[in-house]
Amino acid sequence: MTDVSLRRIDADTVRTICRLAVRPEQERFVAPNAVSLAEANFHDEAWYRAVYSGDEPVGFVMLSDKPVMPEYFLWRFMIDARHQGRGFGREAIRLVVDHVRQRPGATELLTSVVEGEGGPLRFYEGLGFRLTGEYEDDEAVLRLPLEPAATGAPPDASPSAEP
Repeated sequence: MTDVSLRRIDADTVRTICRLAVRPEQERFVAPNAVSLAEANFHDEAWYRAVYSGDEPVGFVMLSDKPVMPEYFLWRFMIDARHQGRGFGREAIRLVVDHVRQRPGATELLTSVVEGEGGPLRFYEGLGFRLTGEYEDDEAVLRLPLEPAATGAPPDASPSAEP
């Protein structure tokens, strides 16, 4: 598999990232990237990146990054329909977890899912997330406890996971 990285979105790449989309039957599970980027514009805590495989954009991720809280929230995540099932999502989430581990006081990563056939619940459970029994805006909340980061250079020190 080609190297997966998280990269900043800029004026040269924003349209390409906005064109990435999930399969039609998955659209009810995640907002379009253009909507996510518009929302990020109005939320200081939004941390977002494009997911790349080599030099090709394959997805999008956005966190709610509030360093005053011990938990961080995976707000949006998607892998383009043409690139699903190739391990890019798993690797991207691993990079996100590495990033969050480096954040002040981070002890857990939360996310939420719309439940239903074809939804992302099993994907997240396969990565170690567990249902909390809580719901937010009719979405089931999942929690991934974070063990402390290994010593050494933080993952954000490389250009592949720019802060």
